[in-house]
Amino acid sequence: MRRYLRFVPPALLLAVVLELAVFVGVGRAIGYGSAVLLAFAASLLGMVLLRREGMRAWRGFQASVQSRQPPGRQVTDGLVGLLGALLLAVPGLLSGAVGLLLLVPPVRRLARAGVQRATERRVSSMVAGDLFGPRTVRVRRGDPQPPTAAHEPVVLDGGRAIEGEIVEPRQG
Repeated sequence: MRRYLRFVPPALLLAVVLELAVFVGVGRAIGYGSAVLLAFAASLLGMVLLRREGMRAWRGFQASVQSRQPPGRQVTDGLVGLLGALLLAVPGLLSGAVGLLLLVPPVRRLARAGVQRATERRVSSMVAGDLFGPRTVRVRRGDPQPPTAAHEPVVLDGGRAIEGEIVEPRQG
């Protein structure tokens, strides 16, 4: 994690430069006064949505805990919504556009799936199972011989899918 922190200052500088370039471009196209009002309106909308998305995330988390369901999907959906609202609240046209995109349901689902995949790669299978529930995998019965090509899957039981859970052996 520490090795990525060195990229934060250049990334922030790049974000500021991009925001200024977009603002100048929009200002030239529609006028600078209108661009300022647009950025102000987007920030105001973002502040209103921050509260709504925060409450929505909290209610989703509570509902999943009360129903004894893994809270991961609700938490990641809430985090994506909060990030979208936060980016909308930050003064800037580019960050506002990205924040608004994150609030659109199809884009939000894609972002949530990406966050879930990234989380599953970084934590153990047990923790991922506790967060997101057991993963559904396809297992097929058939010839126990290894596949001839490295990318060919082993087909078991005529291709009939069986639901299961991936469990890593405990190390230790």
